[in-house]
Amino acid sequence: MIDKIKIAIASGKGGTGKTLVSTNLFYTLQQQGIEVTLVDCDAEEPNDLMFFDGVMENSMQITQLVPVIDESKCTFCGKCNEYCNYNAIFFLGEAKIIKVMDELCHGCGACSVACEYGAITEKADVLGEVNRVSLSDNSALVEARMKVGVYSPVSVIKAAIREAGNAEVVLMDSPPGTSCPFIQTVAQADYVILVTEPTPFGLSDLRQSVETLKTLHKTYGVIINRANLGNDDVYVYLNEEKIPLLMSIPFDKNIASIYSKGELLCKHEPEWQYQFKNLFNNIKYLHGNSRN
Repeated sequence: MIDKIKIAIASGKGGTGKTLVSTNLFYTLQQQGIEVTLVDCDAEEPNDLMFFDGVMENSMQITQLVPVIDESKCTFCGKCNEYCNYNAIFFLGEAKIIKVMDELCHGCGACSVACEYGAITEKADVLGEVNRVSLSDNSALVEARMKVGVYSPVSVIKAAIREAGNAEVVLMDSPPGTSCPFIQTVAQADYVILVTEPTPFGLSDLRQSVETLKTLHKTYGVIINRANLGNDDVYVYLNEEKIPLLMSIPFDKNIASIYSKGELLCKHEPEWQYQFKNLFNNIKYLHGNSRN
């Protein structure tokens, strides 16, 4: 039995290797007999399930309530439009035109509070789905999948993280970038792994991620993927900022080939399991020290 921990694997940009790290760390912990759940929080493009075969346990739709305006009761006073912070209600008072734009609605209910004439009711609008797949007796994968055309995946991500439950280890494969989906994912984490690459773009996006995590008071470390590519600027930055370098993964044709086929590095080259096991033990140590 280990202390329960939630670890987010994140990056400031796409294509740095988040999924490579997430899936192989998950597989390594699974092989160690640790109770672990991997949550694919990249709801716009979830792909962690491509690396595993499992049995679907359940699938649930994620919905939110959006307003429906009965124009026969509406006085076209415009209060609902004024109360909406998301510009989800299109209103032309003189022309007596009022419409709800479902894709912009955040389901806050402010318009219903504003309406004094009973003209607004609510309906359920589908935002996406959360799928839970059982992979073994001690492991599961939870996938957040946003419906095409939905404005924000945040509600779907929240539901997926809740669905992870209380496993000993919860790994969260974060959406790229530093916007709301990233923040919603890392906010739930006890520790954050930032995956970057030693290029000017990689360093720029790493800086943004680090500054965001500082505001959230999160403990974090860095994995450098394609480590023998580019220059040494990212190493200088980590040293100056005293940020732990957790692991380096080389720019290697064989690694790229294995990954491109939707297969696991740690399964094809078991010696990498030792590296990922050390990664996890190092994170436990750093997380434990951060609480003292």
